[in-house]
Amino acid sequence: MEHVLLLLMFSIPMLGLANGTETEQDFTWHLKKVPQIVSKRTFSLDSPTFEAKTKLELNSVCGIECQSKLPVPSLSDLKDILSYETVFENGTRTLTEVNVLGLMLDPAENVTTRMSARKKRQIYGTDSRFSIYDKRFMTNYPFNTAVKISTGCSGILISPKHVLTAAHCLHDGKDYVKGSKKLRVGLMKTKSKGNGRKRKSAKRSRREASETLDDPEVATELRRRSRGGGRKQRRLGRKQGTSDGVPAFQWTRVKSTHIPRGWFKGVSGDIALDYDYAVLELKRPHKRKYMELGISPTIKMMPGSMIHFSGFDNDRSGQLVYRFCSISDESNDLFYQYCDAEPGSTGSGVYLRLKEPNKKKWKRKIIAVYSGHQWVDVNGEQQDYNVAVRITPLKYAQICFWVHGNDENCTQG
Repeated sequence: MEHVLLLLMFSIPMLGLANGTETEQDFTWHLKKVPQIVSKRTFSLDSPTFEAKTKLELNSVCGIECQSKLPVPSLSDLKDILSYETVFENGTRTLTEVNVLGLMLDPAENVTTRMSARKKRQIYGTDSRFSIYDKRFMTNYPFNTAVKISTGCSGILISPKHVLTAAHCLHDGKDYVKGSKKLRVGLMKTKSKGNGRKRKSAKRSRREASETLDDPEVATELRRRSRGGGRKQRRLGRKQGTSDGVPAFQWTRVKSTHIPRGWFKGVSGDIALDYDYAVLELKRPHKRKYMELGISPTIKMMPGSMIHFSGFDNDRSGQLVYRFCSISDESNDLFYQYCDAEPGSTGSGVYLRLKEPNKKKWKRKIIAVYSGHQWVDVNGEQQDYNVAVRITPLKYAQICFWVHGNDENCTQG
């Protein structure tokens, strides 16, 4: 039944509900002119110490109400926030200062839209996640765009050589995490039944997949937070324990990483959840279909306010886990939602499916990065959400610049 449900969800265009009647709405990717991010100058910094602890859950100091009261950053602030650090595989580090061109600042305050009542926990009620076992799904689009990061997070392929993930998977706001010095990305492949032969690459992949658990602090946190043992799991495809459909990973090294300065403490006073995103450049290109970036629409422009993402939740070891849910609240930079998720899925690409302009074809694009479980201030009290960082026009311009190395291919999004 779940197999059929997933197929229907992917193939049938969504209908919007308005006043109890079903009406087809204009759910279209509307191309927008985006600002230009231009490199101003680049200079060397001291190499990182790579001593930060990997954090599987962050505490946000600025919640929904706080977000709505924040002043709009000035152009000078944005230049500072969107300047970025690059760390290379040999441990060297640079800072690139940028100019922002063609930006029209909106003097209005940040807007927050609320859709439903709040709940609690990372798993909200019945666990609605799907474990993907069928290799026809696992190794094909869109599930094959999900990747595993060697620090314990997830990510998504956005070009033949680039992966989008969360900044906190690499940096705690003050320093780079221990596992990011020799960072690797795992691309999914299905385990073959085998003929008894063992290759060196397979041994290396198993060793690299266990790198995160070798960090005792990460391992302790995973054991503490994993709670899926007694929970009924939804499955797509073959049952657990079969040789088919069990993902293995082809690990590839990361050549460089880019993180916006807006994430770092000292620039914003504290870590800024709005800028919890990073791009990894792979040492070698892959040959898989990747997912394109899109500019995040408002909730009203999403079919059913629905988002989707897939990642590698730690309580379902070795499984690709897919989920979808409706967004509850939004601010200019964040989505607040109750998609069931556990640590390990942070950094996943959040996407939706809309029509291409002047076409009947529907297309998936990435509109946010899943940041994880957050405690935020609401009416003077701490409430919890699962939060995603929206890809705004400025963030789109920056990520696009990181991917292409220039702004010529980033004029519209």
